[in-house]
Amino acid sequence: MDTHFEPINWGLSELRWFKRAEGEQAQALESAAARQTAGFIAWLERQLADREWFNGEAFGWGDLAVVPFLNGAAGHGHGPPEASGLADWLVRANARPSVAETVAEIAAMARSSGMANVAELVEKGLFKREYRDHRLEWMIKSGGVEVVLKGLERDNIRFSPDFR
Repeated sequence: MDTHFEPINWGLSELRWFKRAEGEQAQALESAAARQTAGFIAWLERQLADREWFNGEAFGWGDLAVVPFLNGAAGHGHGPPEASGLADWLVRANARPSVAETVAEIAAMARSSGMANVAELVEKGLFKREYRDHRLEWMIKSGGVEVVLKGLERDNIRFSPDFR
């Protein structure tokens, strides 16, 4: 989940919060993310099968590994289909006090951190975004190499002429 699903959500956040791409390029990355997310949702649905929890009869580590990423996907408009076993699981998972409290904390932090204006802060050089390993790989594989290069140029990071 962390290595393959998280970069999709992160990439969508890069588009929405940081305005890293616009127009056709943003649409292409959004389409790639939607396709990839649908694939993971189908896989998760098969893994859950007819169980109440990923761990079986009790909420456990398997569920904890899935819920933040599925919540992130749902927040980007790519949640599981309504009335599916995975959608029902997500409702159950989010109803758990520990999950509900964590989701509320994250929402409060996002509201208080000024994320709504983060693209403006990036443009002014007051906030720097960094690409790392699996996130960078997702952006490049999904058609966003120009997004990465533009961000590096904006942040005044130079490579040797052989890089391109």
